[in-house]
Amino acid sequence: MYHYVYPEETELQRFIQARYRKAWIWQNLFLLSLLIAVISLTALLLDIIDGSFGYIAYEFKKDPLTISEKPIEQFTKEELIQVLQANLSRGALNKLNSEMPLEQRSEADLYSLVLERIIQIDTKQTYSLFESLFRRAEIEAEVAEKYPNARLEFRYWLQPEFIVSPQSSKAEFAGVRTAIFGSLWVVLIAMILSMPVGVGAAIYLQEYAQKNFINSVIQTNINNLAGVPSIVYGMLGLAIFVRAFEPLTSGAVFGITDTNGRTILSAGLTMGILVLPLVIINAQEAIKAVPDSIRQAAYGVGATKWQTIWSHVLPNALPGILTGNILAMSRAMGETAPLIIVGASTFISQDPSGPFSKFTALPIQIYQWTSRAQSEFHNIAAAAIVVLLVLLLLLNTTAILLRNRFQRRF
Repeated sequence: MYHYVYPEETELQRFIQARYRKAWIWQNLFLLSLLIAVISLTALLLDIIDGSFGYIAYEFKKDPLTISEKPIEQFTKEELIQVLQANLSRGALNKLNSEMPLEQRSEADLYSLVLERIIQIDTKQTYSLFESLFRRAEIEAEVAEKYPNARLEFRYWLQPEFIVSPQSSKAEFAGVRTAIFGSLWVVLIAMILSMPVGVGAAIYLQEYAQKNFINSVIQTNINNLAGVPSIVYGMLGLAIFVRAFEPLTSGAVFGITDTNGRTILSAGLTMGILVLPLVIINAQEAIKAVPDSIRQAAYGVGATKWQTIWSHVLPNALPGILTGNILAMSRAMGETAPLIIVGASTFISQDPSGPFSKFTALPIQIYQWTSRAQSEFHNIAAAAIVVLLVLLLLLNTTAILLRNRFQRRF
């Protein structure tokens, strides 16, 4: 008969101490990982905020006093229109009126046009937020020495006018309104394609498909497609949606002949294909998490397979499905490479009016501004990054709220 021999007290103490020592090491490694993640995110946010505010030294190319002795800030809407009509060429006026008649523009918009087109701001130097806070005296002395005629102003690059203004060739007047509308259009089309197709494919693979070689290959390929670089999907979208399906994506089949295949529709379909594997995988995991006992109980009372899926499986999986879909849309909103391939514009001042419009998007706008040499474009790029992060945060918050709501309901 086997007799268990207990370890001696000293040996037992060493064994227990070793276990606690190992647990302490792993606990601190996990804590270190968390600290590295927090520090990295904090550094990223500080760098973005640092570029979104700060002093700017600028001069007016045309003295405002040559237009009127009255300060331009005090001009009425009618006076601003008269200044534009008196100082702009007929071609420039016609272009502005074709975009939106001057009489229909707001006073703030007209004031910006006067500054941009007539007085013309010449930016000499920009400073970051931390420089502006801790080196104010040095900055004032430097500007007074190098640019004696310049004005020094603390600029909030991220302000309401920045969000509601269209693109401009001057960073001081540029905004992200057109890019926001473009991003929302692209994400909407991507969602319309990927959500029903992805959820339907997930239902079939998880509930109907048999365990055989063909279905295993399909499942493996879906998992692999989720890791394919996004630029590959951009090349796919260029070949299929922009070129092969150009009559459809350009709107030619609907009588629209002034565009080609490089439209919002092509970009949205490309993004829908890009996030489709993610939608399928997330939906499968949500369906798989539904307890099998729920299915067996439904079968026990005579429900068919489809009745079981529709009335019991999907309602319980819906919070996870919605969360996965919205997180996939967040990825689509932040992608840049596929949009460049399918032909997103780097400069466009017209808001998209439909799926067949030319477009730009927030990531494209940020990329274009950061590639410019002028420092003021880097400042508005930082402000645009904040806008993009806020939009992504709103999408993620929506996912959490929807999940919590449907969890309470079901």
